[in-house]
Amino acid sequence: MTHAICNLSIVNLKLEPSHRSETVSQILFGEFFEVLESTYEWIKIRCDYDGYEGWILQAQCAEVDFDDYKQLKKEEICISYDLVQIATHGDMINSIVIGSSLPFYKDQYCVIGNLKYNFEGNARYPERLQSSSTLMENAYMYLNCPYMWGGRSPFGIDCSGYTQMVFKLSGMKLRRDAAQQAEQGTLVNLLDEAHPGDLAFFDNPEGKITHVGIILAGNTIIHASGKVRIDTLDHVGIYNADNKKYSHNLRLIKRLL
Repeated sequence: MTHAICNLSIVNLKLEPSHRSETVSQILFGEFFEVLESTYEWIKIRCDYDGYEGWILQAQCAEVDFDDYKQLKKEEICISYDLVQIATHGDMINSIVIGSSLPFYKDQYCVIGNLKYNFEGNARYPERLQSSSTLMENAYMYLNCPYMWGGRSPFGIDCSGYTQMVFKLSGMKLRRDAAQQAEQGTLVNLLDEAHPGDLAFFDNPEGKITHVGIILAGNTIIHASGKVRIDTLDHVGIYNADNKKYSHNLRLIKRLL
């Protein structure tokens, strides 16, 4: 196996080939990847969407031939916009979460490996945004989603997984980790110059960028911290009104729109 595609709802991407290993990200239905190496039970993959690498079980994907892989890389991929929907193939049912990919989608069908799935939910091709209004709508879709390290779904998501998925729904690719996302876009020098939809990045005491959120209007920010929540943002950082203290130290702001 050299190339494959996710044919399950959500697959955990592990740091090492072990069930006990840390989950570093997740692969959603329809996302495809290159196989770098394999063991008896596990394969190491490189995700096509963001270049992220990790290990998944061999049983959690479907092989695709190289010609199909090249076509997947070339064509625009349709995306699910329902929080949760189903795709069916005969008696087979897959739960499809928001932001999942629907390869070769046509007439309410998509193709995963050699199987054709019926999907009657809200599916469309994302258009790159020219304004922040639709991005804000996508951001609010995840409000109150629980925080989970490595997560990319409404059932559990981390800070950079959250921003990546919101921008995926908005037709723009972000890399996976907060520090990687901080290398994208154009620098905004002052918080007073920030616009809704800009990304704010936060560092730890050692100066490493460890957190990211999406700036809203009215000196607020939406981000994944415990859950996807809205907090106050100022030049110091994020102020958590529940705890009555600052939770994150502002490092920089980037604009992608």
